[in-house]
Amino acid sequence: MHSRISKLTVILCIIWTAGAAAQSALEPLLIRYTEDRAIMRRTYDLPFYRPHQERWKQFYDDWEKTLHTVTFDSLDRDGRVDWLLFENLLTYEKRALQDRNRRDADMQPLLPFATGVVFLEESRRAGRTLDARTMADSLTGITAAIGEMTAGLDAPSLPLPVLRELRIYCRRLHSLLEEWYEFSNGYDPLFTWWMERPWAASERAFTTLFEELDRRIGRTDARGQRPIVGNPIGEQGLERELRLSLIADSPRELIEIGKREYAWCERELIRASREMGFGDDWLKALEHVKSLHLDPGEQPALIRRQALEATAFVEDHDLITVPQLAKETWKVEMMSPRRQLVNPFFTGGEYISVSFPANSMEHGQKIMSMRGNNPHFCRATVHHELIPGHHLQGFMTGRCKPYRRIFATPFWLEGWPLHWEMLLWDLDFPRSPEDRMGMLFWRTHRAARIIFSLGFHLGEMTPQECIDFLVQKVGHEPANAEAEVRRSFEEDYPPLYQAAYLIGGLQMRSLYEECTTSGAYTPREFHDAVMRENSMPIAMLRAQLLGIELKKDGMPMWDFK
Repeated sequence: MHSRISKLTVILCIIWTAGAAAQSALEPLLIRYTEDRAIMRRTYDLPFYRPHQERWKQFYDDWEKTLHTVTFDSLDRDGRVDWLLFENLLTYEKRALQDRNRRDADMQPLLPFATGVVFLEESRRAGRTLDARTMADSLTGITAAIGEMTAGLDAPSLPLPVLRELRIYCRRLHSLLEEWYEFSNGYDPLFTWWMERPWAASERAFTTLFEELDRRIGRTDARGQRPIVGNPIGEQGLERELRLSLIADSPRELIEIGKREYAWCERELIRASREMGFGDDWLKALEHVKSLHLDPGEQPALIRRQALEATAFVEDHDLITVPQLAKETWKVEMMSPRRQLVNPFFTGGEYISVSFPANSMEHGQKIMSMRGNNPHFCRATVHHELIPGHHLQGFMTGRCKPYRRIFATPFWLEGWPLHWEMLLWDLDFPRSPEDRMGMLFWRTHRAARIIFSLGFHLGEMTPQECIDFLVQKVGHEPANAEAEVRRSFEEDYPPLYQAAYLIGGLQMRSLYEECTTSGAYTPREFHDAVMRENSMPIAMLRAQLLGIELKKDGMPMWDFK
C-alpha cells in the first residue's frame, strides 16, 4: 500500500512539474504587481486624502505603461493569456478607483470630522511632531464636529443605503483615530496628560453617533432583528462586473437562465416527490427530508463520512487526481452562533465550518439549524466545500501557477464546485429520492440566487421580497432565508457572487462537455488541466484548453449556453 502511494506521489510530482516548467514571461511581473498592490493597500488607505488618491492613480498608470512595454506578439501562449488577463484587471481596477474616489467625494460633506481625523493620522504616519496641546485642541474640534453630525441626522431623512455607507465610513474613521491615539498614549507623557479628557469625550461622541445611526437605519426591530440594507449597483454596475469575468450576457439574460434552471429543478423535485409518495407536492416532500436531521452532537461524524465517500467516488470514477496530502489535511470546525446569523450552512476550504445548533441559540433557531442541515442537504454540500470542491481547489491553486490567483472571479471560484454538484448528479451520486431532494434543494437555491441577487441590484426586488422568494420557491427555513439574503447584500461579497455559483457551474459544465465529447480530454485530464491553469475567467480557460487563437485587441468571449 505504502509503495503504491509513493509511486503515485512521484507520478503526480512529475505531472505537476511538467505543467509548471514553462514559466510565463509575465509571471515575475504579476508576482511583483500582487505584492506591490498589497503593500499599497496597507499604506495608502486614508479616505478623502487626495495625495493617496493620486498615488493610486499613478500606481495603475505606471503598471499600465509597464504592461505595454511587453510585446504581445513575442509572448508564448501562457504569456499571452497573462497579458490579456492583466490588462483586463488593470482596466477594472482603474474604474473601481474612480468609483471609490467619487464615493468619497459624495460622502465627505456628510462627515464634518473626517478631515480632522485624517490630518492627525497622516501626521503621525509622516513622523511630523505635533504639540500635545494642539492635538488636544484638534481632538476637541473633532468631537464637536461629531456632535454636529449626530444632530444633523435629525434633518430630512437620508436614504437607508446612504446611512449604511455613513456607518461604514464612521467605523473606518474611528478605527484610524484609535490607531493615532494608541500610538502615543502611555508612551508620550505630555500626550497622555493632555489627551485623557478629550479622548474620553470623543469616545462618548462616537458611541452616541453610532447609536443614532443604528437607530436611523433601524438596526433592530421589535423581534430584535435588524433590517437588511444593501446598496444596489444598477444595470451599468452589473455590466462592469460582468466584463471583468468575460461574461457576454446581460444581467437580464442571466436572470432568464436562472428561471430556466429553476424550471428544470422543479420538474425533478416533483419526480422525486412522487417516488417518496407525496405526489406533486414537492414542498411537503422537502419538509419530510428536513425532518430527518441528526441529533445535537452527531453532525461532525456525518460530515466526515460524507467527505470520505465523495473523495472515494471521484477517485473510483477516475475523474480527477487527488493528492494524498490534500486528502490528509482538511479539518472540521463548528460555526459560531453569531456567524450562523449570516451563514446558516457550510463554508469550506482547508477547514469545513459546520452550521449546527449551539446551546446558546434560541429554541426556534436550533430547530431551523438542524432542519436546514439534514444529512440529505449535506450530501450536496460537503463535497462542494472539500474534495473535489474548495479544499482541493485551494490546495492546487497554491501549487500550480499561483501567481494567477489575482485573476480569480466568483464564476471560476464557485463554478468549479457547482460543476461537480451537477456532474455527480449525472453519475448517480444521490442514492435515493431523499438524496436527490437534498441535491435539488441546493440546485434550486443556486437558480434562485441568480434571480433574487440580480433582481435586487437592478432595483426590482427588495430584501424582504428576496427572503419571501427563498421561503416560498426554494423551501428555505425563514431564518435561514433571512441569513442568506443578509449575507448576499451586507457582507463583503461582490455583487455578482451569488449569481456566479450556478452561472459559473454552467460555464464549467459546458466546457467539460465540449472538451470530453470531442475526445480532446478524458474527464480526469480535463479536471487536472483546469487545476493546473489556476484562476481565470472561464471564457479564457476555454481558449487556453482548446488552443483558440488569442489576439491583443480582443478578449475571448463565449456564448456558453
